[in-house]
Amino acid sequence: MVVGHARIDDGERASRLGQLQSLLELMRPAVQADGGDLVLVAADVEAGTVEVQLQGACSSCAISSATLQGGVERILKERLPWITEVSGGVTEDTDFYESAALGQGGYVPRF
Repeated sequence: MVVGHARIDDGERASRLGQLQSLLELMRPAVQADGGDLVLVAADVEAGTVEVQLQGACSSCAISSATLQGGVERILKERLPWITEVSGGVTEDTDFYESAALGQGGYVPRF
């Protein structure tokens, strides 16, 4: 038995995940314009918890935590009322040049 939230069926689970992914795809270009990226790490659409990660140039940006909490979290919670918690962080995994190319709309080949 799940405590603290109602169980949802597979159709609703898929719908919520699709809504979340679509909304993140709408937000990514704004982050990419500054040489970063926004990635979904994990989502429990039944519990309403989402984990995201800012990558690339975001790792050296002084306002990345504000972007995560004030921007990403606010937008997700406003547009998807089933979301109760957004967590995340910043990673330096993305190569600087790849990150810069994202911000300029450049193509970065994968070898």
